[in-house]
Amino acid sequence: MQDFKDLEKRKKTSHNRLKGPEQESRSLYHKIKESKVQKGRLKIILPLVALLLASYPIISLFGSTKGSAGRPLPKTSAAVELKNMDNWGAFKVAADAYPAARADQSGVTAQLPQGGKVVYAINEAMQRRVEKVLTDFRVPYGMFVAIEPKTGRVLALVAHSSAQPGWEKNACYGLYPMASLFKIVTATAALEEKKVAPDTMFAFNGKLTSESPKYWHVRPRGRNQQMTLTMAMGKSVNPVFGRLAGEVVGRDPLLLYAGRYGFNEKLFPGSPVLASQAPPPGTVDQLMLMGAGLNREVKISPFHAATIMATVANGGVMMAPSFAKEIIDAKGKSVYAHQPQPLRTVIAPETAASLARMLSATVVSGTSRRAFHDRRGRPMLASVKVAAKTGSIDGKDPAGHYSWFAAYAPMEDPQIALAALVINENKWRIKATTVGEQALEAFFR
Repeated sequence: MQDFKDLEKRKKTSHNRLKGPEQESRSLYHKIKESKVQKGRLKIILPLVALLLASYPIISLFGSTKGSAGRPLPKTSAAVELKNMDNWGAFKVAADAYPAARADQSGVTAQLPQGGKVVYAINEAMQRRVEKVLTDFRVPYGMFVAIEPKTGRVLALVAHSSAQPGWEKNACYGLYPMASLFKIVTATAALEEKKVAPDTMFAFNGKLTSESPKYWHVRPRGRNQQMTLTMAMGKSVNPVFGRLAGEVVGRDPLLLYAGRYGFNEKLFPGSPVLASQAPPPGTVDQLMLMGAGLNREVKISPFHAATIMATVANGGVMMAPSFAKEIIDAKGKSVYAHQPQPLRTVIAPETAASLARMLSATVVSGTSRRAFHDRRGRPMLASVKVAAKTGSIDGKDPAGHYSWFAAYAPMEDPQIALAALVINENKWRIKATTVGEQALEAFFR
């Protein structure tokens, strides 16, 4: 069905000739020889030069900003950065300043070394709640990113580590195995190509959490299981999405839609966010593993994961994420003010709506039901409909069990999209679903 061939495909030097002793001596004699007029001029010029040299330290105090011939010296890179700000330049300035951010009367801000400040769009209540949850549970490694789907503004960015303090600095921009979040890409390809619908019944074999494609194939006369794609998304059924990728979608379309979401490219140029990776599968089994979210080489940052959820929430249009709400220079002048900027159209609105329907099953009856309902089965966020996806896989950098939760809400009018990643060691602390639920509770209270 698919072609699985691999797609990857002196200075010259010279030497100067040395002059002989006699030639060099004659040359020196001619240089020293002077006329009487020249000697007279030197008697006047030399004292003036000596006077200027003696007074240079004093002059330099008044002319330190000028270079030779009165030209201004080059300005520092910090000063240049605050001029002609585009979205990505502002993102970098804001990201560099973020570790020093503090809450004040104008919200969450960070002072800049060259003067001025960055104003962020951080939701303080949600930010504090997430920080408290990660700290109270002593999570070895935890990350959280929230974005406003319609504008791309960053609403929260948290990283915490009880195992390795100092690890947090660029954690939300780093890459980690994507796990079952990749099922969103698989479903996107199938829906966008009009090969399935959310209610399509899909047959499979093997356990729901099976990680071996050899058990997934349907037997013509066997007792095959089946369920709708919506239910399979909610319960994150590996055999269904493995077969969907390998037998329905195919390798090239799957890679195509991964590329549309921004894999294998520098999606956020100039920012510290690393490019997500989705290497081409070499065999059908590898393709099936990839479609099910079991390929550990498919990696994504929490920041990109939140952007993907924001894209689905925004009807398939990816907005350029903005970390800075405003940047003000040392003179109090605004040099950057965020304006929503569409980055690309990833999928059709109809596909986004179908995905939303499938993702809603995660919270209603799927892998996140327990976190979003109390012991009596009552929803924690009764008035808020949530579309979500979970993921779970073991990883090595850092070593541990990776628990993902990505979501957006409310489904009818999305105001927030988020991604949480918790890496537990031998002793489990909490799942990422708990972080996501707590964040949404704080946001909508």
